[in-house]
Amino acid sequence: LRLALYLGSLHVASGSTFLYHDYCIIGAGPSGLQAAYFLQRAGRDYVVFERSHAPGSFFALYPRHRKLISINKRYTGKSNSEFNLRHDWNSLLSHDSRLLFRRYSRDFFPDADTMVRYLEDFASLLKLRVQYNTAIVHVMLERDRQAWNGHYFLLTDQDRQNYKCSCLLVATGMWVPNVVNFPGSEYVEGYETVSINPDDFAGQTVLILGRGNSAFETAENILGVTNFIHMVSRSRVRLSWATHYVGDLRAINNGLLDTYQLKSLDGLLEGDLEDLAIVKDKKGKLHITLRFYLENRNTSAGIDSITLPQDELDNFATRAPYDRVIRCLGWKFDFSIYNRSLRLMTGKGNKRKYPQIKPSYESRGTRGLFVIGTASHSVDFRKSAGGFIHGFRYTTRAVHRLLENRHHGVPWPSTVYPITQLTNSIIKRVNEASGLYQMFSVLADIILLRENATAFEYLEEYPVGVLAELEMQTGRKAPNGLFVVIMEYGRNFSGADKDVFYYNRAVGEAQHAWQSNFLHPVIYYYKRLPTEHEMRLRPPDWPLPRPDAVHHIVEDFLTDWTAPNAHILPLRRFLENCLSTDLRNFFAESCFLFAFTRQKLPPFCQQGYVRMQGLVGSEKLRRHAIEAGLLEDYTLTDFLGDRPPDSHEGSQDHLLRDHAMPVRPLQHLVTAKDE
Repeated sequence: LRLALYLGSLHVASGSTFLYHDYCIIGAGPSGLQAAYFLQRAGRDYVVFERSHAPGSFFALYPRHRKLISINKRYTGKSNSEFNLRHDWNSLLSHDSRLLFRRYSRDFFPDADTMVRYLEDFASLLKLRVQYNTAIVHVMLERDRQAWNGHYFLLTDQDRQNYKCSCLLVATGMWVPNVVNFPGSEYVEGYETVSINPDDFAGQTVLILGRGNSAFETAENILGVTNFIHMVSRSRVRLSWATHYVGDLRAINNGLLDTYQLKSLDGLLEGDLEDLAIVKDKKGKLHITLRFYLENRNTSAGIDSITLPQDELDNFATRAPYDRVIRCLGWKFDFSIYNRSLRLMTGKGNKRKYPQIKPSYESRGTRGLFVIGTASHSVDFRKSAGGFIHGFRYTTRAVHRLLENRHHGVPWPSTVYPITQLTNSIIKRVNEASGLYQMFSVLADIILLRENATAFEYLEEYPVGVLAELEMQTGRKAPNGLFVVIMEYGRNFSGADKDVFYYNRAVGEAQHAWQSNFLHPVIYYYKRLPTEHEMRLRPPDWPLPRPDAVHHIVEDFLTDWTAPNAHILPLRRFLENCLSTDLRNFFAESCFLFAFTRQKLPPFCQQGYVRMQGLVGSEKLRRHAIEAGLLEDYTLTDFLGDRPPDSHEGSQDHLLRDHAMPVRPLQHLVTAKDE
């Protein structure tokens, strides 16, 4: 029967006219606009479908009380735009500096209406191709061997207009409210419709179902006018500062925790919502009972005939009746518009509200269908920031780069450097890269070594979950080993039950860097690319399989990993041990000596001094190095002996020393003995 229905739908579709685009994006929220920006910059054929009359329709309604919990840090003390994005959680990525969120709001926690205005400007100023008032109501597949992925995606809107595309990007987010059905659930008000006027709750007692930011946001709004507020959920409260997950309860909304712990009537309870039942009395009051009390009973007979928990346990916690019960249980993905032919499946366990996708953000059931934005959060749920703008702006860029390689033969962007720049390149990235910082444990920089470790190729912000597929996904080869640069928290530091403020919680010595708790860089070294089998068998909570060598750069209170002794020197020695080479920088004087005393010159001398690279020496530069203790003070007579100063040989030696000696730039002056 399913096959017949599927073939019948194909037959109907075959008689329709389809508007074709290479890429179709469903949803003009932040992730949809971000994907559109990258496709437009690459000159690709795409269209964005948006059911509303403007982009970002979710933010036109949510959060209900209009204050975002994504920070807008306008000042960091730095002018580096990449670094500043580490602390700007609202801006999308673009080349236009006008489209930085700090130009739209001065508030640390901005108003949601400002986000709507920002997204409207992002779409209009960049001239993104968004088709508004177009609600996609059905999506199915059409098999075709000539298509990019062996099939086309057929989309139908509310006006029965049909579209065809080779690649589908789903950016609809999570907007279907989570609803728990139990006896009496018809008396429950939803977060999406409940009043936001505190006066409507004056003198009332309120029960809130849920334990997330929407629940606490609702409580915060009415905290000062209610008799008391109770909050019930199946799980304990999880504080974001303890879990290091921005989706958990944020401090801006946790006023109820104060009034609960300081015994000011409000309270938190744990229990399975599906076991609850609500009974309404003649006065309109709502009584909480348990489902099993109502089994085989006629609830319409009235509350007097129903056993309540307090009838058997007179100190039952929720024995007091409530005036209102509010549901604040978050949202889930809308699967209703996708035909069975797409095999878009729900996640498992606590990820069932998300669609199942691979670490590459591609559907597990259908090639060419990618889920981006909030709905892609199953990849890093409760681990990183992939469900929020400051995370998925980078994962969306990663998806675009994967598509560029797969469909257009454009390899993942990379830069090739001589091996002497390896330490500097890593230090630069860990100190300023925003993608590594926000998508910790998910996106990583990949360093591909060239033959004989004379050079390396640097790839930025690649999804580590598909590291085994790197050569296929990026178009880059890794025959000589690789380094993976990633950011991580300490293994046992994060959790709802963790005390993250304990004494001696931070590590300061380089030799104890592996015990660092706070976010810090970790460098993995592999002699060969890990296999898919090794990725599946990696240790629990490890983002990567066990490496041939690993190095932790010790955590830093200022997140500034530039200390010569604590950060740079241990990193350089780790890299040297992995590569069996000397990565120090030398003066021309040392390179000249090595040329006569060693069989093999260090890479810096091979790639610099031998090729006549470096600054031309001068007496002023030499004197500065001597005064700094970086060079020995060889006088002219040390070389001339008893010869007269104006002899031909002495003049030639003086000329070589003062005018032709290649030396390092002053900002990198370090001698062999100092390093």
